[in-house]
Amino acid sequence: MKEFWDDRYVNQEYVYGTDPNQFLRSVLKDLEPGRILFPADGEGRNSVYAATQGWNAYAFDWSQAGKEKAEKLAEESGVKINYRVMDFSDLDYPPDFFDGIALIYTHFTTKQKRKFLTGLENYLRPGGTLIMEVFSKGHIEYQRENAGVGGPRDEDLLYSIEEIKDIFSDLTIKMVAETEVTLQEGKYHNGTGLVIRMIAKK
Repeated sequence: MKEFWDDRYVNQEYVYGTDPNQFLRSVLKDLEPGRILFPADGEGRNSVYAATQGWNAYAFDWSQAGKEKAEKLAEESGVKINYRVMDFSDLDYPPDFFDGIALIYTHFTTKQKRKFLTGLENYLRPGGTLIMEVFSKGHIEYQRENAGVGGPRDEDLLYSIEEIKDIFSDLTIKMVAETEVTLQEGKYHNGTGLVIRMIAKK
């Protein structure tokens, strides 16, 4: 998978654009800035946006090419981000370190979801916020109508509300909903799709 993402990110264009995810933007405006973590942040559009809003933004991804573009975007935006190339198994942040964690289109197999995502809770401080937007299992039907909307084509990599509630059962879920959205995010997310959005507190 590292090679897949390096190949996708190696070109000059930002393949998912440079604007942040709209759900993330709407949630952050109501939160007091602090430290926030962006797992699997790709080319950095979301962590860089958070930094422009006063957050101390941390990010990681498998892709060195993604890191280089994220740091270039941060420089052009006049901010700094703490971006590392690593896997979920390499996380070594202090416990309760982050005021927020944002999972934006972080897709894994069913087995990996529980292993990777439940471990993130250890890094969220009590009272901290977890923000999530991912493609729903029902998104497969939207892909059949329009392949350009993007997202994984393997249903095992997609999510259900029941699965998300189970994975984050130790958090207090403030809202979770399956939502039809119109995406205009660079080259690979364009058109109408089906996502699950969640806000939860530790």
